[in-house]
Amino acid sequence: MRERAFEVFAETLFPTRCAICDAPGTPLCPECTRRLPYIDTLLACPRCGAPFGRIQCTECNSVLLAPFGYQEPPWDEAASAVILTDEARRVVTTYKDQGERALARPIAAIMTRLVPPSWLAARPAIAFVPATVAARRRRGFDHAELLARELSWALEADLAPLLSPPRRLDQRKLSRTARIQNMRESFSVLPGATAPRTVIVVDDVCTTGSTLFAATEALRKGGAETIYALTFARA
Repeated sequence: MRERAFEVFAETLFPTRCAICDAPGTPLCPECTRRLPYIDTLLACPRCGAPFGRIQCTECNSVLLAPFGYQEPPWDEAASAVILTDEARRVVTTYKDQGERALARPIAAIMTRLVPPSWLAARPAIAFVPATVAARRRRGFDHAELLARELSWALEADLAPLLSPPRRLDQRKLSRTARIQNMRESFSVLPGATAPRTVIVVDDVCTTGSTLFAATEALRKGGAETIYALTFARA
């Protein structure tokens, strides 16, 4: 009740505005939602989710994956909803760095429409890539956990908080090679937890893939057999 009262108070002082166009009344207005740079699933790579890799993917080949120590991505399939343009980046930044939690629902709704029926056939659980302890303390919430919660409701799937917070540096300031090294073995399954056979692991953005690679490896060690990776945006 106190949290709800605070939200009402904050809304009175600082009315909700669209993260992109600043129009009042909604965290992401219908017009800006429509204009987001959606990835065409008919053109995207079904394995890694790259926007233009349906026939021949330039993102998940063995040459680019060699620094990660892989011949192919460790997950079974991956998908992202939008390309990380300035507009999409503004949505992500407003959501997780400016504390606009109301964006979780429209972001999750966009991601929900992307989930293939084949992913849902085995009744997967929804896991998420947890934020570091420092990031959660700074923001006051875990952005990926909130997205996963919204997705679990929308997809009528179980929410599965399986991974412990990583111990690592902030990825956004690191080069591609540094990101890979920073993420290696940074995740582990929570003590006593056993991953379901099928899992959809959720994060907000896929940049190099290093974070999702590490999370996928940890989930496999924890017992998951089939893993799908789902993000809002892809760099």
